[in-house]
Amino acid sequence: MTYLLGGLFLFLIPHSLRIVADGWRTRMIARIGLLSWKAGYALVSLAGFALIVIGYADARTSLVLYDPPHFTRYIAGLLMLIALVLVAAAYVPRNHFKTALGHPMAAGVKLWAFAHLLSNGRLSDVILFGAFLAWSVMSFIAARRRDRAAGTVYPQGDEMRTMLTVIAGVGAWAVLVSGLHQVLIGVPPFA
Repeated sequence: MTYLLGGLFLFLIPHSLRIVADGWRTRMIARIGLLSWKAGYALVSLAGFALIVIGYADARTSLVLYDPPHFTRYIAGLLMLIALVLVAAAYVPRNHFKTALGHPMAAGVKLWAFAHLLSNGRLSDVILFGAFLAWSVMSFIAARRRDRAAGTVYPQGDEMRTMLTVIAGVGAWAVLVSGLHQVLIGVPPFA
């Protein structure tokens, strides 16, 4: 569990700087340069991600806190479909999801985390997905607050880019449920 907790710390701290220390972050970027900032951010995040993967794999036999009914896997599957469309929306410019939400990545992470909490009840699951759920809620709120303060208006989305977003998200979901989730995580999503 130590690796999982350490990985969450290393991964989520840099991702939380815009939430809790935006001014400090801005000053550091001005001081060391954007490229150096991004390199350090990427290295710390990558190390954190690696520790999360190792720690979660080691903690897979942790204490069972609750035993969700089997049907929650199907609800989680539907939520994951929506989550992956939202994650795709973060990368496809000028789509309706980005226009409406402003920060579809944070919204997608919220759904991903909630879906996994709904269908997994081990202590390691609650720690991992609970941490990401809490982070994504705070990140979304902080980002929307920054948008309001700056008067940010997202460009109007168009139908073609929105359709491309949906196709990308559904495609990623199909690849995951057809076997990639089992290969990467060791668990078939609906079994």
